[in-house]
Amino acid sequence: MAVTDEAIEKIKEMIVSGALRPGDRLPKEADLASELGLSRNSLREAVRALSLLNILDVRQGDGTYVSSLAPEQLLEAVTFILDFHQDDTVLQAFQVRAILEPAATALAAQRITPEEVAGLRSLLDGLGDAPGAEELVANDLEFHRRIAAASGVPLLCSLLETISGPTVRARIWRGVTQQEAVSRTLAEHRAILDALALGEVETARAWATVHISNVTRWLNEAL
Repeated sequence: MAVTDEAIEKIKEMIVSGALRPGDRLPKEADLASELGLSRNSLREAVRALSLLNILDVRQGDGTYVSSLAPEQLLEAVTFILDFHQDDTVLQAFQVRAILEPAATALAAQRITPEEVAGLRSLLDGLGDAPGAEELVANDLEFHRRIAAASGVPLLCSLLETISGPTVRARIWRGVTQQEAVSRTLAEHRAILDALALGEVETARAWATVHISNVTRWLNEAL
């Protein structure tokens, strides 16, 4: 069982057993991680996943609470998941990205300026080594938007931005549920950026292809 899945199960057991009831505030992160025998990082990811399912309510600056667990509230999240698994629009969006993104990245490798490379490096550096799923996806969207802009083809940039819209929730879900999604994304972004900085057109194209293919493969399995 993946570490995050184990963390989710332990929190769920606390709720099912009545140790945590609707409206209860969870103990401090460090205390709860110690009590459950988990790392703080895996606990944080579990909380994030359960908040997406409306089981936990994360209140900025206040703490994390068990939601009301009202059926309509839980069904709202279940409905989204069912829609996500039944609708192949997201998969089609990734398939189109797999065609366009490598081409945009190859063009960018020919045309990107040193200033744009520096901006991309600063963007990745500002993310840190262990970002949350939402933070990672926001950074990912901006990273690819800037590369598309550097291709010098505004229409291609617009197409990719339009296609990226339907994929955002799927990318967040992957970041929360797939064990190595964050570290793999960070490594692939660095590889793409290095190729761009060196003007290595085919290497940049290849890394972009690998990057999109990994996400598409995960989505195929999820569907």
